[in-house]
Amino acid sequence: MAELDRLFQAAKTAMEKAHAKYSDFPVGAAILTKDGKIYSGANIEVISFPEGWCAETTAISHYVMAGGGEITDICVIAEKKDICTPCGGCRQRLAEFAPSDAKVHLCTMDGIVETITMADLLPHGFESDALIKAN
Repeated sequence: MAELDRLFQAAKTAMEKAHAKYSDFPVGAAILTKDGKIYSGANIEVISFPEGWCAETTAISHYVMAGGGEITDICVIAEKKDICTPCGGCRQRLAEFAPSDAKVHLCTMDGIVETITMADLLPHGFESDALIKAN
């Protein structure tokens, strides 16, 4: 359980660094790998809204740039909304790197309140294997 506490704290700390001056809706996300590494990110908005990066996209970027690993858990938190799920695009981005049994933890400001799997979050997402077989 200590690792989930660390994951929640990483997502919350990332959310506090969000650059959300246009939506005023800070979000944080954190990814935990099997080897215990945590990669976090916050949403980063730019003036040509809605361009920018979601928190999950930023966390995935840090994860990829650091060499990745097997994702076991993902945590998402939003300051102004209890149980904020990843947007549709981020669901697919997460599914690209996380196995279907990876746990997605949805949070309030106080901690994790609901846990689902990637398969539950995105039941019919695109699978890279289908594209590889098509070629």
